[in-house]
Amino acid sequence: MAKFIIAHDLGTTGNKATLYDQEGRLTGAVFYPYETEYAHTGWAEQNPEDWWTAVCQSTRQLLQETHVHKGDIACITFSGQMMGAVPLDRDARPLRNAIIWADQRSLVEEAWIGEQVSFEDMYRITGHRLSASYSLAKILWIRTHQPDIYRATYKFVHAKDSIVARLTGQFVTDPSDASSMNLYDLETGQWSDQILKAVDLPVEKLPEIRQSVAVVGEVQPAAAEAVGVAAGTPVVIGGGDGACAAAGAGVIREGAAYNYIGSSSWIALSTPKPIYDPDYRTFTFGHVIPNMVMPTGTMQAAGASYQWTRDQLALFETEAAKALGISAYELINLEIEKVAPGADGLFYLPYLMGERSPRWNPHARGAFIGLTIRHSRAHLYRAVLEGVTMNLRVILDAFRSQGTPIEAMRVIGGGARGHVWNQIMADLYGMPIHRLAILEEATSMGAALVGGVGVGLYPDFAMIETMNEIASTVLPDPQTQAVYEKMVTVFNNLYTALVPVYDEIAGL
Repeated sequence: MAKFIIAHDLGTTGNKATLYDQEGRLTGAVFYPYETEYAHTGWAEQNPEDWWTAVCQSTRQLLQETHVHKGDIACITFSGQMMGAVPLDRDARPLRNAIIWADQRSLVEEAWIGEQVSFEDMYRITGHRLSASYSLAKILWIRTHQPDIYRATYKFVHAKDSIVARLTGQFVTDPSDASSMNLYDLETGQWSDQILKAVDLPVEKLPEIRQSVAVVGEVQPAAAEAVGVAAGTPVVIGGGDGACAAAGAGVIREGAAYNYIGSSSWIALSTPKPIYDPDYRTFTFGHVIPNMVMPTGTMQAAGASYQWTRDQLALFETEAAKALGISAYELINLEIEKVAPGADGLFYLPYLMGERSPRWNPHARGAFIGLTIRHSRAHLYRAVLEGVTMNLRVILDAFRSQGTPIEAMRVIGGGARGHVWNQIMADLYGMPIHRLAILEEATSMGAALVGGVGVGLYPDFAMIETMNEIASTVLPDPQTQAVYEKMVTVFNNLYTALVPVYDEIAGL
């Protein structure tokens, strides 16, 4: 019996190929990088042929390094970057570079769509604001500027779907990726007739929507030769990277939530119904878990704020850490622990790159407010972590205001390693923080979980409880909670007061 799963995570910087066994253990991992092209301001493209090369090379290397025979592979499954546009012909070959999630060129198309579909209808149907970040505006940009490519396109798909089509000949996607296109109806689980008609986009140019656990085909002989697996190996479609990360973090049932802390950060839940925030602060993706969705709020500069602090303020700690052979963050955290919660009234607004959720303000800028002669560098360090976490608290409050039950917060990502930040989260969120055993492999693990359930190698999604156990729990401190409750109100008032100033700065 085949007993291994290959899970590919097609990210922004490269593809990570991982191998999981029938017990859910990670037994091998290979990373293969590729480039992003930034031809003009606001443009971001990747060559899908680079994705294909990455999948082929990393698969072969993975099997070679782990000494696993290709006949022992139960399935190949995928996670991938979301919100892109990949035009494929009938042979699953790309007709141009992929326009990826980071591309913002389609602002004119975004405005035009807004004239055809109201803001409220777009949010209610898709769970998302209208944005040039999503696939629809990018598809329409191709229609306007490259009509020959648009007419020749058989299907517009996402990164993982393009590889699946090349492996199997099947043009499919899943609810999580479909929901990142500004085209997916969350309530019906299908492409939105209303939006398609409004923008005159034929549904025939979109892939079929299948559940993430679906075996959508088998690896065809020609593809098998290139990739290095056996022809006939089942392929499970998998999901978008955010939804796979949710599954890998164990957020598979109502009441569960996770907080990813990387350069950016997000909080995501698992719920049976979408959450429609009256102030449009959050958005909702489809999930890889059947009959569930994933309400989400994403901020821009979380770990990026911490990294900026390290690079610009913590020069002493950085040099000392090099001499000691440890991370500079370890020394920074020691300094933070010397300062009482609240940083003696010092606030940090974490808007180094504008802001998405919860503010949706590209003009927002970072700031330290309340600085006095008594404050030290250590105060600045603590204020940064507290300010980032207060901003995430606003996202959490948006979900809570809808009566959504959240029992605890699971944390993943590199930024989740430090105990001091975990404690700040516990105190600001007012709930236990569960730090998982595996912090930075949750995405590929979630894809493997989906694949394993899809082919019956894993009994159900509860398998994740043993694949990625809770390593430690941090509980909130009531005294610190009282301090932070007052600060959150001031934090929000500071942002509101500065909005006119941000607009003035943008005009300079």
